[in-house]
Amino acid sequence: MPPTPSALDRVRSQVGAAIFARVAGDDGPANRDRIHLTPGPRWFAEDSAIRQVHADASMFVGGLRALLLQSLHPLAMAGVAGHSGFRGDPWGRLQRTSTFLAVTTFGTAQHAQQMIDRIRAVHSQVRGTTPDGEPYAASDPHLLRWVHIAEIDSFLRAHQAYGSRQLDAAGCDRYIAETGRVAQALGVLDPPLNRAELAAQLAAYRPELRGTPAARDAARFLLLQAPLPLPARLGYGFLAAAAVGLMPRWTRWPLRLPYLPLAEATVVRAAGWGITTGIRFALTPPPSQELTSEAA
Repeated sequence: MPPTPSALDRVRSQVGAAIFARVAGDDGPANRDRIHLTPGPRWFAEDSAIRQVHADASMFVGGLRALLLQSLHPLAMAGVAGHSGFRGDPWGRLQRTSTFLAVTTFGTAQHAQQMIDRIRAVHSQVRGTTPDGEPYAASDPHLLRWVHIAEIDSFLRAHQAYGSRQLDAAGCDRYIAETGRVAQALGVLDPPLNRAELAAQLAAYRPELRGTPAARDAARFLLLQAPLPLPARLGYGFLAAAAVGLMPRWTRWPLRLPYLPLAEATVVRAAGWGITTGIRFALTPPPSQELTSEAA
């Protein structure tokens, strides 16, 4: 007979299921099985750096940081505000993003390419004009590269701060190079291949970045107004504080974010560790559940 789950295991499973449902949506279980169980070659090996980073709970912090950082580019922010529906359906947008990352990181090469083709088709339809009269297009390679580098810088920094097993220097460079494969498939030209190139490209975009009213409004929504049930708000607050704590100092005033270096190095860091450890624990199947699966 399989072992009876303990009370802790039951709570762990319930919390893990709730988190997974929030980030993966109603189709999450089916998508997970398709991504991980479909046989065939993958873009990335099991021991790749991209798999290590994208499988870790630190992605919850990195994802929030990425959205905050990306919003500083007026053209990227205009595209999000005008076409993504992040206010009306923020969890739907999160679920679509998490599915994209999962498919391209862990799925078969065929499924990954199909996902890329679908995203490129959507990007080809996203175009418009900012309130200042600047035209934008989601398929613009320059804009795509900004979105990419802001994202991987955020994921990597969050992993190095809150990941269960940090990468060494060579591993960080491998992660950046591996993500470049996905970026190039999406239409990014010359994505960075190591930390030095990533830092140089981020610096090169600085003159284009500014805190627009739309960017500050998005930051307030993401950090303070996300639609969440009451029990989840404290944990989300810890994630938000950890994400802000990893933002560069120069971004704080444009987005009206606090800068409290002493608190960020102590209280915020401890809260970030606590919430990512808790999420990691909840999303890891309890031993009794693993034994039951093996017995079946």
